[in-house]
Amino acid sequence: SAGTSPSVVLENVQHFNAKCLCMLLENISGLTTDDDFRVEMIPEMNTAVVTFIKSSDAEEFVKKCAENKQIKKFKITARLLEVTHSIKAENIPARVSTDYITVYFESACNGGGPVSDVRLLPEECSAIVTFCSPKGNA
Repeated sequence: SAGTSPSVVLENVQHFNAKCLCMLLENISGLTTDDDFRVEMIPEMNTAVVTFIKSSDAEEFVKKCAENKQIKKFKITARLLEVTHSIKAENIPARVSTDYITVYFESACNGGGPVSDVRLLPEECSAIVTFCSPKGNA
């Protein structure tokens, strides 16, 4: 559907290295790493961004994660990285700057986009990252 991003944010992935996480994602999605999606680990935030070639795969994947035993067991959360609004990045170390977070989420290889605002919540070790709305390029 229009406006959905082909990227999914996975939180609480600290129990997995990239290889194990890719295997888990392949099992859940029935897709193949590199051919259908790629995974970018963000160890500082215990997060991974999964970017799918097709955005319909991303939506389907989020639905499958909601029912997956392994995902539940490790308390991993999966949600679409919506292009138009904010995401909450959890488990951010106290020393990470808003500049670092902005650069990270604007990086094209992380499936990001222009960031309009980063609000650090140090007491929660998290940050709210707000993305600029897409310029109607449907």
